[in-house]
Amino acid sequence: MRRRISISVAAATMSVTLAGCGVLNATGSSDDASPTKGNDITVGLLLPETANTRYENFDYPIIKRKVESLTNDKGRVEYANAEASADKQASQLQQMIDDRVDVILLDAVDSHAIAGGVQKAKDAGIPVIAYDRLAEGPIDAYISFDNELVGEVQGRTLLEAIGEKASLSDKIVMMNGSPTDPNAKQFKAGALSELNGKVTIAQSFDTKDWKPENAQANMAKAIEKIGRDNIAAVYSANDGMAGGIVKALEAAGVTDLPPITGQDAELPAVQRIITGDQYMSVYKSYPQEAENAAEMAVAKVQGRDIQFAALTRDKVDSPTHKGIPAQLVPVVALTKENIKDTVVADDIYKLSDICTAKYKSACEAIGLK
Repeated sequence: MRRRISISVAAATMSVTLAGCGVLNATGSSDDASPTKGNDITVGLLLPETANTRYENFDYPIIKRKVESLTNDKGRVEYANAEASADKQASQLQQMIDDRVDVILLDAVDSHAIAGGVQKAKDAGIPVIAYDRLAEGPIDAYISFDNELVGEVQGRTLLEAIGEKASLSDKIVMMNGSPTDPNAKQFKAGALSELNGKVTIAQSFDTKDWKPENAQANMAKAIEKIGRDNIAAVYSANDGMAGGIVKALEAAGVTDLPPITGQDAELPAVQRIITGDQYMSVYKSYPQEAENAAEMAVAKVQGRDIQFAALTRDKVDSPTHKGIPAQLVPVVALTKENIKDTVVADDIYKLSDICTAKYKSACEAIGLK
């Protein structure tokens, strides 16, 4: 995907204020247009996998609640998870077409393979909004985070962790995401834009299905090839894989772990950041993304064009279509310093969730109490 908008990045630490991000206050009123359909609507929600806990814990329940609130509890969400199978997702999409849902929010397992199904939905008169990952085919809109910016934040923060002496003598392992996920390519491109020419990428992997066990196996190979004491840092595209990377390093006898990145601010990752086993994650406001996606879906099916346009002010290109209406949500580099101001302030986790007995002393050491 070629980004067609400009997003400013404030401060090297990527400390970005979440309040007021996006266009939550610019969606227009419910009186923007006479609805073409009432509140008795069905939103189809297709999510890609369960290895990343965000989909079951955040995206689905938030979208469900928001659709209900926008439709006076008359609308409903028909939900299916593909469990990382492109074939299963294709069948789920076809079932939603057969069920005549009113609009589909699609987070694709394989953005290319799903294009035919998107065309079938279009032919059936069902709008498809690409959610979190940019699917190919005639989608009506796209909502996600600025994925290249995510990679840039990861790469820049990793260099900060290595310090001012970062050089080509420093060997980095890159653990990228699934090759079938277009977001993974963008994370990788963003990270490389920061890392290239400053450190040496000694080993790089595209990790099948984003699975932590695959990342662990890849990391074991990297350790064998590079040497456990010669790895300056590890770029991990998400938190689940970071957990697998930590297991591989510990199995190799590494006690002083190198800086490791992540993404998604999963609870185990936040706890690893507190103890120093993971250097950072990228916090993405799932409530903002999910709630805005629900607003887009309801506005689209009800024909509220002004509201829909206000929610999709950006433009993006997919391999098959240009100028797709989009919304790109800002991101934040999550480190020890801003846990309280991000995931706690946004009610993603309570301090009691993070600072359990096992992590109590580590929390107190960084002022989390």
